[in-house]
Amino acid sequence: MEKIYITTAIPYVNGVPHIGHAMDYCLADTYARYERLIGNEVKFQAGTDEHGNKIYLKAKELGVPVEEYVAENARKFQNFVQELDVSYTDFIRTTDDEHVKRCQEIWRRLKEHIYLAKYEGWYCTGCERFVTEKECEENGGVCPDHQKPYEKLEEENYYLRISDFKERIFEAITSGEMLILPEFRKKEILKLLEDSPDVSISRPRSQLTWGVPVPDDDSQVMYVWIDALANYITVLGFPDQDISEWWPARAQFVGKDILRFHAIIWPAILIGLGLPLPRTLVSHGMVLSDGQKMSKSIGNVVDPMEVLNRHGLDAFRYFFLRHIDTFADSDFTWEKYEAAYNNELANDLGNLVQRLATLAMKNSIVLGEVKVEMEPEYSELMDAFEFSKAFDLVWEKVQGINREIDEEKPWMLAKNGEVEKLEECIKKLITELLSANLMLEPFIPNAAEKIKAIFNDPIVPPETPLFVKNK
Repeated sequence: MEKIYITTAIPYVNGVPHIGHAMDYCLADTYARYERLIGNEVKFQAGTDEHGNKIYLKAKELGVPVEEYVAENARKFQNFVQELDVSYTDFIRTTDDEHVKRCQEIWRRLKEHIYLAKYEGWYCTGCERFVTEKECEENGGVCPDHQKPYEKLEEENYYLRISDFKERIFEAITSGEMLILPEFRKKEILKLLEDSPDVSISRPRSQLTWGVPVPDDDSQVMYVWIDALANYITVLGFPDQDISEWWPARAQFVGKDILRFHAIIWPAILIGLGLPLPRTLVSHGMVLSDGQKMSKSIGNVVDPMEVLNRHGLDAFRYFFLRHIDTFADSDFTWEKYEAAYNNELANDLGNLVQRLATLAMKNSIVLGEVKVEMEPEYSELMDAFEFSKAFDLVWEKVQGINREIDEEKPWMLAKNGEVEKLEECIKKLITELLSANLMLEPFIPNAAEKIKAIFNDPIVPPETPLFVKNK
C-alpha cells in the first residue's frame, strides 16, 4: 500500500463556485477514488484562498467585516465540495491561525533568496498580479481576462529571486522528475521559465492591508504567492512537522490559467525550502459555453449548481468527466448535456441495469461469488491521468454488454427451456456489467454503489430506474 497525496487549487473567495472549480474537484476526486480502489491510502486537500485587496474591498463595499465575509464565502465552497461528493480529507483556509504562523516561518526559511527592491511597472487588480512590460504591450495595456487597463505602480516590495532556481526547475521539468501534463504545456512552461523575472512576494501595508504580515517588517504584507501556494504543505503541518510521509504530492490539479505559477514559482519555493518537487502537475483546460469562453459580460456563464440540480450528481460527474476532455478546452451546451443524460446514462447504463436485473429475478438466478477485474488498459489510462479516455473505454464495455444481450437473446433461451445456457448467459452478462461498474466507481460513485447493491443476492431490480429518461 502506498501513501498518496493529492491537491486542488484553492479558489479565491470573492465570488461563488464556478465550473472551473468543479473540474478541479471532480478530476482530483476521481483520481483519489481510483487510488483508494487499488488499495492505496489517500490524503486529499481542498481549501480556500482568503487574503488580498479584492476580498477586502468587496467586504467593505458590502458593509460587512472582512472576517465575516471570508467565513461566509468559505462555507459556500465547502458546501459546494460536499455537493459534488468530493472525498477530501483536509480542508484549509488561508486565514487559519496555523497557516498564517507557518507561512511566516516559511518566509524566514527563504530569507537568503528574498531581497527588498523598488518596483515600477504594471499591475492588474483583477488578477492580483504584476505584469511585465512585454505582457502589457502584447495585451495593448488591457487585461484580457478582466477587460480593464493595467495600473502603473511604484512601490517597494520584497522579491523572491527566481533566478536562484531556474536551472534546477528546468532540469526537473525536462527530466520528468516533475511531470507536467498535458505534454504540450511543458514546452509553454519551459519558454516562460527562460524569461521569468524575480517575483514580488509582498505589498506595502498602505496598498494591501488584508494579508499575512511579513515577519520582522510591519510595513509589508505577504503577497499571494507564499500565502496561497504554501497551503499545500502547511495543511500537512510544515514546517512544524515532518511531512515526508505524504510529500511530495503524487498529483496537483490546477487549471491551465494558473499552471505557470505552480510550475515556476511553487517549485522555486520548494527548492528554497529544501523540499522535493511534486510528482505531477495535472493541468486541465477550460469549459466553454456554446463554443465561447464563459464571461459575465457575454452572459454565457453556466452555473454549476443549476447543472447539478437538473439531473443530480451522477449526471453532472458523468458529463464533466467523460464529455469534457481531461486536458483540452471542451464545450458545454444544455443540448449536449440532455443528450448525454438521456441517450447514454439513462439508455446505455440505466436500461442495461434494469434489463439484466429483471432477467435475473424472473429466472431465479443466484449469482454467487463474482470475480470482477479492471482492464489493464483502464489502469494505464488512469495512471496517466487520462480520465476522459478511461471513461470512454468503460462506456464501450457498457455499450458492448447491451449489444451482447441483443445478440444472445436470453429471453429466447428461457422460452425454449434451455435453463443451463440461460443461467450461464445471464451470469456472464452480469459479471461483465459488474466489472465495468468497478471501473465506473471513481467517476460516478453513487450510481456504482447502487448497481452493486442491486446485484447482491437476491437480485432485485430497482423500483424506479437509476436514471429517469426525459420524455
